[in-house]
Amino acid sequence: MTKMACVLEPPLRMSVLSFTTHCALSMEKQHCHSRTEVTASSRHYVDRLFDPDPQKVLRGVVDMKNAVIGNNKQKANLIVLGAVPRLLYLLQQETSSTELKTECAVVLGSLSMGTENNVKSLLDCHIIPALLQGSLLSADIRFIEACLRCLRTIFTSPVTPVELLYTDATVIPHLMMLLSRSLYCQEYICQIFAHCCKAPDHQTILFNHGVVQNIAHLLTSVSYKVRMQALKCFSVLAFDNPQVSMTLVNVLVDGELLPQIFVKMLQRDKPIEMQLTAAKCLTYMCRSGAIRTDDNCIVLKTLPCLVRMCNKERLLEERVEGAETLAYLIEPDVELQRIASITDHLISMLADYFKYPSSVSAITDIKRQQETGQLCTETDSGGAIDESYCTADFLTFPLSQMTPQSQLVSPPSSESKLDHDLKHAHELRQAAFKLYASLGANDEDIRKKIIEAEHMMDRIVNGLSETSVKVRLAAVRCLHSLSRSVQQLRTSFQDHAVWKPLMKVLQNAPDDILVVASSTLCNLLLEFSPSKEPILESGAVELLCSLTLSENPALRVNGIWALMNMAFQADQKIKSDILRGLSTEQLFRLLSDSDVNVLMKTLGLLRNLLSTRPHIDQIMSTHGKQIMQAVTFILEGEHNIEVKEQTLCILANIADGTSAKDLIMTNDDILQKIKYYVGHSNLKLQLAAMFCIANLTWNEEEGSQERQDKLREIGIVDILHKLSQSTDPNLCDKAKTALQQYLA
Repeated sequence: MTKMACVLEPPLRMSVLSFTTHCALSMEKQHCHSRTEVTASSRHYVDRLFDPDPQKVLRGVVDMKNAVIGNNKQKANLIVLGAVPRLLYLLQQETSSTELKTECAVVLGSLSMGTENNVKSLLDCHIIPALLQGSLLSADIRFIEACLRCLRTIFTSPVTPVELLYTDATVIPHLMMLLSRSLYCQEYICQIFAHCCKAPDHQTILFNHGVVQNIAHLLTSVSYKVRMQALKCFSVLAFDNPQVSMTLVNVLVDGELLPQIFVKMLQRDKPIEMQLTAAKCLTYMCRSGAIRTDDNCIVLKTLPCLVRMCNKERLLEERVEGAETLAYLIEPDVELQRIASITDHLISMLADYFKYPSSVSAITDIKRQQETGQLCTETDSGGAIDESYCTADFLTFPLSQMTPQSQLVSPPSSESKLDHDLKHAHELRQAAFKLYASLGANDEDIRKKIIEAEHMMDRIVNGLSETSVKVRLAAVRCLHSLSRSVQQLRTSFQDHAVWKPLMKVLQNAPDDILVVASSTLCNLLLEFSPSKEPILESGAVELLCSLTLSENPALRVNGIWALMNMAFQADQKIKSDILRGLSTEQLFRLLSDSDVNVLMKTLGLLRNLLSTRPHIDQIMSTHGKQIMQAVTFILEGEHNIEVKEQTLCILANIADGTSAKDLIMTNDDILQKIKYYVGHSNLKLQLAAMFCIANLTWNEEEGSQERQDKLREIGIVDILHKLSQSTDPNLCDKAKTALQQYLA
């Protein structure tokens, strides 16, 4: 039991024995269902790490390195046996030779390239601070690179929390100090930064540490890998970040501004990866307001580059990335949408995105046909598929392209291949729906072209029931974009009864889908939409009322907005159903909602409910007291002009009722508020109050004389005389019309 002697040696952070136990226990938890078989040879490798002869230890580490390459089982065995803390100890010992330290770092790097459980075990052994400290204290470039290579692998692992880069304030400055050491250092560090920049606070931290200035010159590096990692770093830093984007616009590298360097990287002779990433940088800078949407670098360079990436000649990953980036670029700008729609037949090009099978059974059937020779898959002597023998239809299922053979170290399992193909099929549909949504966001002609594309409405309807949540969300967004078209609501939407799958989506979906789906439903409930009636018959009132109870403000807004559209020019039954489904308590709870958008839409609903005299009188007879209290509360509150204008319009509608008028005329507080707002300095509020007065004084209605007299008593007529001299023609006319009622 010579290995127990390690207890007497200086520890890294705890004794090697306890450290070994800690890591072993961690591995035990991770392999609770499938224990790793620890072989005698694995024990031999670990035992040699404790030999008193440094040369034998070195040879043992080298042998361990050769044993673990490509052997995940051996890696797991060595981790369970406690190799990691011993390797870290040797790496940090001042008495260890540089060669030994380097070999230890290489072995640790190899272990980190194993399974995700391996990475978790390395993290449990506090590998990150050990490697950082080792790389900083050494002058040997090979050792530094080995440490950074291992750190790169660990930081880019999906199981490593990116916050580990930021929790210790010394990590980023340490990495920045190593940037100048070598090309490999630059590549690994930029890769770490790019991968770990996931949120606005990460961008801020990296920006404040001077990352922009320190990696800008790397864009002109002699190493392609360094240039690419620096470029990726800029793309994640600039995303949705005006501060970084505004800085990038003015950064000079060898006498050239960064946007000019990015544009050069868009050239067709550059690698596709570089073109795409440079296009992302320019797109994000444009969306952040640092570059104008009509700038030539966007219109003539970035946009055409991204359209090229959508071509079927590109790899599937490139087509997905190109379409999603283009969708983001053009989303807010109608002119870019128009340019994109006529560039390289983009709308018809996107139809190819839907030709890939999106179900397990469909992909399995195609592969079975390929295996039995029913699909053409000619191979050349190198084993790569020669697609020159295939027809265009068969090229829509390029399974070799879905998993390029050049990217595979060993043949994937049939299950992993199936998952890979299915993932790309879903990603293609998602990207196409996103781009269609952006293209059709504003222009009616573009929407018409999209809908006229082959089987487009069927694809959207099918997309609403996809198993992939992301595809469903993208399909709903596309439908929402197209639902802004009055013509399409009356034709294509009705022909394909899109309201049916949309209602199904609304029954049980996550909030992000519910928000977009309910926005779409708002459009389908507009008065000119043929879908309005069948939606009402399908129980939409109850569904929309339930949305108003949501904690999500966007869902409350959409629920009440859809009810507002539903109530517009509706019959008494629908209005009664809305009031019954919503309940008086909930209606007035919404009128005191802290979100101004919810309040505005609730006022809009109330205004639509209180339209046509019989409806006004009926509703006010049952809810008049509460409505008048709510109106008073809002007019007295600290609300913006639009809210108070909408509230005064509700009063004007009440004043148009037959019996409902009395609720205003018997409420001196409300009358004083009308007087106040008709003399207000804001024109919108004056006009809204004027409508109230006009409806109350109209002399053809019963009781008009008494109402006119009361308004005269509180000084309304004097104000009308003043307003009849107003410089605003609309206000002047309304005041004169009201005064004429007194003269008739």
